[in-house]
Amino acid sequence: MTVLVVSGTGTEIGKTVVTAALASVARAAGRSVAVLKPAQTGVAPGERGDADEVVRLAGDGVTPVELARFPEPLAPDTAARRAGMAPVGPDEVAYAAGKLADEHDLVLVEGAGGLLVRYDEEGGTLADAARLLGAPVLVVAPAGLGTLNMVTLTAEALRARGLVQAGVVVGSWPDEPGLAERCNVTDLPKVAGAPLLGAVPAGAAALPVDAFRARAAQWLAPALGGTWDAEAFAAAVRS
Repeated sequence: MTVLVVSGTGTEIGKTVVTAALASVARAAGRSVAVLKPAQTGVAPGERGDADEVVRLAGDGVTPVELARFPEPLAPDTAARRAGMAPVGPDEVAYAAGKLADEHDLVLVEGAGGLLVRYDEEGGTLADAARLLGAPVLVVAPAGLGTLNMVTLTAEALRARGLVQAGVVVGSWPDEPGLAERCNVTDLPKVAGAPLLGAVPAGAAALPVDAFRARAAQWLAPALGGTWDAEAFAAAVRS
């Protein structure tokens, strides 16, 4: 794949660290990588955004691109309107990603919040950008109680739009998983209708960057360039 859209079931669930792991694995394989953040919200001028965090974790060989930045931590459409700034629509996202794909082996498009968060006044979403690009969507989900419903809704929205779901990655796997987390490892691919393609440990972003890059492949399945084994992981958490 040339372009992979990284979405999720909501906000603060680990999309950025998953994107960084994807970028790190691709860079280790010798691929050129760009990370596109269509709309960065809740970050002031001069502060580090999500694309900058991906570069910090994955390495300077990753090209960061941010199309717009809005100061308030809101949905992109709302944040743009309140700031009196022009929003970023799906056409702009698709165009930027396409240009980056001409120059890079892999383009990672990291959304804001969930799949159907509004980007502009017309109701354009990340799903619309994925459709224009013909790109698969990787869904990042939380590990615990409630995630099955959110993943089911996201999967239904993808299918309704004719979009391909690449799979699901757990964005923050706890050190001591409870019953819900352990059961979800089995149930997530069922409700998603797509494979479970990884689990990033909680606190991964706080690792020294050398350790993050060395371990990233262990968190992602071979379909994403890593070595993570879903069956072995499920067996380990059930024991």
